[in-house]
Amino acid sequence: MLKVKKQGVILKRTRLSFEDDSVLNPAIIQDGNTIHMLYRAVRKGNYSTVGYCKLDGPLKVVERNNTPLIIPFGNDDCKGVEDPRIVKIDGIYYITYTAYNGINALGSLVTSTDLITFEQKGIIVPMFTYDEFKRLAECTNSVNVKYFRHDRHFEPSEHIYLWDKDVTFFPRRINGKLAFLHRIKPGIQLVLINNLEELTKEFWSNYFLHFGEHIILDPVGVNHESGYIGAGAPPIETELGWLLIYHGVYDTSKGYIYSAAAALLDIDDPTKVIVRLVDPLFIPEFDYELNGIVNNVVFPTGTALFDDTLYIFYGAADKCIACASVSLKELLKELLLNKVDYES
Repeated sequence: MLKVKKQGVILKRTRLSFEDDSVLNPAIIQDGNTIHMLYRAVRKGNYSTVGYCKLDGPLKVVERNNTPLIIPFGNDDCKGVEDPRIVKIDGIYYITYTAYNGINALGSLVTSTDLITFEQKGIIVPMFTYDEFKRLAECTNSVNVKYFRHDRHFEPSEHIYLWDKDVTFFPRRINGKLAFLHRIKPGIQLVLINNLEELTKEFWSNYFLHFGEHIILDPVGVNHESGYIGAGAPPIETELGWLLIYHGVYDTSKGYIYSAAAALLDIDDPTKVIVRLVDPLFIPEFDYELNGIVNNVVFPTGTALFDDTLYIFYGAADKCIACASVSLKELLKELLLNKVDYES
């Protein structure tokens, strides 16, 4: 039986105006014994920026900024810089987040060389309406019908786009290409590009025409992820493949329940799923996970590795930041014991 240890709450909200409502869903980048944490900070009224703190080792906060590290850049993210993830590729930090303007929620990117100054790259996911997406994606008749059960948040408009969140880069190029995961409900998709300039309207039109080829994980018929899933922490390179820690969601009479899940992707071709855990990696069980802004949520977004111990940082009930730990060796062993052909 795989043992996951809940380390408890790592970070709570403060009385500072930019984070007086909640802190959650942190991006994690490790430098030796130091962890840089970039977290979603929410002020009253549901406006999000990105806060910063530094940890000595996996659990001890030793420094914390009293002002936001990243604030909205313009109209696209005027109501929220949400749920960051971070990797370092060729000496450059790639920081992705969900840009929210009160209507649209779309994956966006900033880069940095020092985590002090930031260059906005803007939205990198498709800005397509749901109807545009549907016309293209249903052409091959090879896509899960759940993709066409769209949750319309607003009345249809040419300025209301299909929500595309949970953008997460791989921490290195794969066969010379930049790779990132993103989430159009209900599954997780993969993009491979030579450079960011390729992400044009024409690129995304062709991508949607062959949409089934880009879906790497869809929900399966088990409780913890039967509703929808989404990318979590940046994939971790291991000797057996890319370890992906992601979130699964299922609906109950008491509302949605978010759990942490795990899968293993082929190291050279991450479109190939080697295995995924049959059961959740961990679920909400303690009060700080069960009760908060949104109840019953564990939402993993970053990891750090110390010797064989993998520390998984997550938002708990959309209120605070917590951590769980597991032996990487044992997790990989458990994954290999769970080999099931989900892709047939």
